[in-house]
Amino acid sequence: MNLILLVLAAAAAAIGAASTLGAVQLPIPAPAAFAVAGLCGLLLVLRLLPRMVRRPAVFLVTLLALGGVAGGLYYFQFVIKPNMVKGFLAAAFAPKPTAVAVEAAGIEKWPPRMNAIGSVRAYQGIDVAPQVAGNIRAIHFKSGEDVAAGALLIEIDDSVEQADLKNGMAQLRNAELSLERQQTLAAGGNAAKAQVDAALATRDSSSATVEHARAIIAQKASAAAFAGRLGIAKVDIGQFVSVGTSLVTLQQLDPIYVDFQMPEEALNRLAVGQQASMTVDAFAERNFVGKVTAIDSRVSLDTRNVLVRAEFDNADRKLLPGMFANIEVTTGAPAEVLTLSRTAIVYSLYGDNIFVVKPAPPKAGEAQAAAADASQNLVVERRFVRLGDSRGDRVAVLEGVKSGERVVTAGQIKLQNNSPVVIDPAGALPLPAQPPKP
Repeated sequence: MNLILLVLAAAAAAIGAASTLGAVQLPIPAPAAFAVAGLCGLLLVLRLLPRMVRRPAVFLVTLLALGGVAGGLYYFQFVIKPNMVKGFLAAAFAPKPTAVAVEAAGIEKWPPRMNAIGSVRAYQGIDVAPQVAGNIRAIHFKSGEDVAAGALLIEIDDSVEQADLKNGMAQLRNAELSLERQQTLAAGGNAAKAQVDAALATRDSSSATVEHARAIIAQKASAAAFAGRLGIAKVDIGQFVSVGTSLVTLQQLDPIYVDFQMPEEALNRLAVGQQASMTVDAFAERNFVGKVTAIDSRVSLDTRNVLVRAEFDNADRKLLPGMFANIEVTTGAPAEVLTLSRTAIVYSLYGDNIFVVKPAPPKAGEAQAAAADASQNLVVERRFVRLGDSRGDRVAVLEGVKSGERVVTAGQIKLQNNSPVVIDPAGALPLPAQPPKP
């Protein structure tokens, strides 16, 4: 029996040593093999003790074994088990990596620009109105058509003036005949010079009466002052119109102006001849290009803004007076700026911020293992940034991020500082064709 215990103790010790060195793989841990070897050795020692000493020794060993078991149970219940529960709970409720889309902050060249809103204004625009009152006799245009300069638009009844003209013409002919007779008599010495002067004055007065009648008749025929496009007629045939009543609008649409306001501090960067680009809601996909043609000679006392005018080609007559226009004025040469996608910016009351992706820091007491996939073992860092201009779907970042750093562009709603993330190459949101208006 003693030989069997010795062999079992030696075998268990050898197996534990081999498992510790990695020579063999056991279904039980190596300390368990050493425990079996120790137990066999203890039994062998007890068997070799004298009979009188063996009983107290067995009792003492049993008591120590029971104490060890009790201590082990206490240690397991109040030390090992709570740590295991904590580990299980931490693993169960540990935040899972959030899938995000990222892009690297890059450098672009942007020309300096100033943005403004303005209104489209006709190159020339008037309300056609009569100079004299009367009933409309004829309308010689159709609403919305293009007309040439001098084209007859509206005629007001001039029958009374035509009669006055005929009467004046008759009086003018009689005055001319009287003048000729007095001049003939005066040449023969049979009429005084005063009579000739009176006849001349009568002739001139009759001539003026005729011209007055012709002028009144001409004023009752309204014509286009310049070539342009007419609006919708505001009157009808037979309607009585007074002096100054708007009959129809006339607008010269090519070229066309856009008037907009700029703050007074922009005067040191504004200059006549600078390129201006414009978009309107009606043709959001089109960009109109023109130039600054005039800067007002004063700054408004009420708003401290200065009025600026730009001129644009409008050969297709798409732009109409009164349209709302978004203006960008290029004020210098292109400069390098750091830009991000508009979707990367998180706007809040505490300041604009972004989430920068970086490697997760190593755990305490452990070295960070190199990940086989570059999108693993990553966390995000919240950074507050200072923004500059925006162009389309890009925003200039003045402070808070460096070129090349990866920034989250989609999935920020679930993120906090140091949240674990995983990069999803297909997770980027499609950008709208037209940026939303504030």
